[in-house]
Amino acid sequence: MSRLIFCLLLLPALALAQGAGSLSLKDAESLWREHSRELALARVALAGAEADVRTAGQAPNPALSLDVSSISPWSGYGAGGWKDKKVDNVLRVEQLIERGGKRDLRVKGAEARREAASLDLSATGRLQLAMLRRAYFDLLLAQEKLKLAAETADLYARTLEVAEKRLKVGDVAPVDVSRMSIDKARADNDLRLARGDLEQARLALAYLIGRENEAQALQANESWPNPNQDPLAENVSLDKRPDLAAAKLRMNAAEADRDLARALRTRDVTIGAQYEHTNQSTPVNSYGVGISVPIFLWHSHEGEIQRAEADYDAARLTYEQQRALATGQVGQARSTLLAARDRLLRMQSGLLGDAERVAKAAELAYGKGAMGLMDLLDARRTLRQVQIEAATARADYAKALSDWQLQAEYEREK
Repeated sequence: MSRLIFCLLLLPALALAQGAGSLSLKDAESLWREHSRELALARVALAGAEADVRTAGQAPNPALSLDVSSISPWSGYGAGGWKDKKVDNVLRVEQLIERGGKRDLRVKGAEARREAASLDLSATGRLQLAMLRRAYFDLLLAQEKLKLAAETADLYARTLEVAEKRLKVGDVAPVDVSRMSIDKARADNDLRLARGDLEQARLALAYLIGRENEAQALQANESWPNPNQDPLAENVSLDKRPDLAAAKLRMNAAEADRDLARALRTRDVTIGAQYEHTNQSTPVNSYGVGISVPIFLWHSHEGEIQRAEADYDAARLTYEQQRALATGQVGQARSTLLAARDRLLRMQSGLLGDAERVAKAAELAYGKGAMGLMDLLDARRTLRQVQIEAATARADYAKALSDWQLQAEYEREK
């Protein structure tokens, strides 16, 4: 009966592995590029930055005004058409002329921000791809843990079934059966936890690839990377990191904004032309031109300039901060990768095999009566712990290797 239950438990996983929910890492990345919400938001931000460039290069529109004056409510407005009314009409057109290279500076800053937004799209893709690969390897690990938990639960169920039969003939002590029952309950709890972990891993991956409605059918079918290959074959360079390049461009944009604020001290000029029709006693048409400039009486834009100086300093310090952090991240990623590789190699080279041999020998010895129950249970627990550690080590190495290779992969795409 226990074998039947175990087979039924694995049937959904086998079906999924052959169905539409089975995903390789390449398939998951393809779905992510198509459905990623974070990438879509970054593309919208880039479209907005492109619109800002267009806006920055536009000249100020002229202003058209119509004034009506000399309106007398006592004498009336006069009979006839509008031109015969006893009012004065002034039609005026004004155009602001910017000086000091303000438009060029606006365009320079907007173009730098547009390029930064483009690099933000690349940086967002880099970060989200790292999250995708981690979520995929988490799912692969959850599947492996569920398999181990199911095998362990089935083993304890079969052992308890045999022990209960032996108890009826007086071949084992009741306390041994109780101990087996306790370990079986623990194994069943571990199995339920493994199922919950698998469900969470599926939901995390489903969000990233836009398959929330199909989360329960997702199944990772990728193989773990080989730790015997050189993991540092790819070189990681800071020069082409999109996040650092974007920070540098924002520093350039802040510099252009600072120069634009300083250019506010150069007075803009407004020129105008007008047509005036006077119709009080004798109709008269006249024309005029005008010019106006601001008077820096109360301030000379000191606040705007100070604000722009502070923004430039903040952008410069942010770039320096991000570059220093990136240098540390590369060193940390290298250290993490080497440590994960060493741990996995140690697990695979001896520890896992030793635990399996000890557990197998304990099962044989207990079956022949040469070993006590406590020693058998201890060997089983040790094997399961080592198996879980080995699976976790494979996942940790896969994630560390992906993080290391990601920057090089983006540089090759460029």
